[in-house]
Amino acid sequence: AKRAMAKVGYDVSPLEDGSLDGYRVHPVPLTTLTVEALKEFGLSRKEAERSKNMFALGLLSWMYHRPTEGTETFLRSKFAKRPQIAEANITAFRAGWNFGETTEDFAVSYEIAPATAAFAPGVYRNISGNLALSYGLIAASRQAGLPLYLGSYPITPASDILHELSKHKNFGVRTFQAEDEIAGIGAALGAAFGGALAVTTTSGPGVALKSETIGLAVSLELPLVVVDIQRGGPSTGLPTKTEQADLLQAMYGRNGEAPVPVVAPRTPADCFDAALDAARIALAYRTPVFLRSDGYLANGSEPWRVPDTAELPDLTTPFATGPNHTLADGTEVFWPYKRDPDTLARPWAVPGTAGLEHRIGGIEKQDGTGNISYDPANHEHMVRTRQAKIDNITVPDLTVDDPDGARLLVLGWGSTYGPITAAVRRLRTEGLPVAQAHLRHLNPFPQNLGTVLAAYDRIVIPEMNLGQLTSLIRARYLVDARAHTQVNGMPFKAEQLATVLKEALHD
Repeated sequence: AKRAMAKVGYDVSPLEDGSLDGYRVHPVPLTTLTVEALKEFGLSRKEAERSKNMFALGLLSWMYHRPTEGTETFLRSKFAKRPQIAEANITAFRAGWNFGETTEDFAVSYEIAPATAAFAPGVYRNISGNLALSYGLIAASRQAGLPLYLGSYPITPASDILHELSKHKNFGVRTFQAEDEIAGIGAALGAAFGGALAVTTTSGPGVALKSETIGLAVSLELPLVVVDIQRGGPSTGLPTKTEQADLLQAMYGRNGEAPVPVVAPRTPADCFDAALDAARIALAYRTPVFLRSDGYLANGSEPWRVPDTAELPDLTTPFATGPNHTLADGTEVFWPYKRDPDTLARPWAVPGTAGLEHRIGGIEKQDGTGNISYDPANHEHMVRTRQAKIDNITVPDLTVDDPDGARLLVLGWGSTYGPITAAVRRLRTEGLPVAQAHLRHLNPFPQNLGTVLAAYDRIVIPEMNLGQLTSLIRARYLVDARAHTQVNGMPFKAEQLATVLKEALHD
């Protein structure tokens, strides 16, 4: 009708002005067919017309060979309290499918093969970064056999994690919305002392407030996952815009030598695995760990294969149960800072365990005994031991995607993975050889990173900051890595990156 066409900006119907002459047009009287199919239900014409979208869906399901069981199950669930409406919609849906099957108007139909090249077989669901991260933390607590404790203060774009975890008390999750950022991490660190898998969530401004307690966690050597969903800064900055500018804050934003591991997911679904990885490191090495997502990942979404629990890593961490040291006179005692020779982690003694009473606090400890110590040699020993513990954390080697023996390596971290991958794919389609690698572990770096970097003539590092990873790479490995940066609160665009990389190839 002319009135309907006018509402969507057409002066003349495209069915009548010849603009569709280059296409095969299939006129389908949706309303008439739907109303006819639903006569037996005694619905008014207006009520029956509402089901024409189901008729259209049935026709498309036939045309594209899509299964129908899921749609019918959904409709029965959606209208469970109105069974007549449910059956009317299902009847319209089937009528659309049957129309496609019986009419001779459609010469062809289409079948889309399963995307097995891109996705491994399994059960998939859509998931956002913050939801995947929440599920990863819950899975980690279950795999560790520990209660999950979140001490948090609401802040954009991290608040969704607090909201989600608060729904899962049935999994032993406890959430505490504190009065401020400092109280949130203080409560979480207390929960870690008490034997929980402890987490605190925040964004850049909150990390600044939490820094002193993160340093305390380094000194106490207790497991704590610090989730930073990065946003534009400095100060309050751009709360709803994305950025990657907190990397140096995570590396060095504490007083004294206070090294902390840093883990960064690369896609929304990868937030699940990154959360498990961060928990693994925290529990095995008794250290706070930074888990760095950002606003782009937090609010973005993608298909996620729901894992079988048998695929998840065993994160079981034993508590200290008795004395672990024998004095010269034969007395058996508990030393809270006696270390595991492989991980350099100290024992985790839960308060209330008889005979394992010990001092904790921010003042330097004597190695082994845990007594307060101002001895210069002991302090240097403890500083170097804490650094060695982080340096020796086991992380996988960096994998490089280089099918053509390229001279240019594009190195990224975090949410730049998507734009980088799309840009590299464009260049390879043009026949240009480009290698790609993406870092999940930023402290410590993978052991083979130096070897990888040395194998390429040119290295470009796209970052949503002013070159923070680039500075670390250049200082550590003495290579001529070049940054391509933007800090406009928006993610990179694939076409933009492809142009930059093409120029780097011809420098």
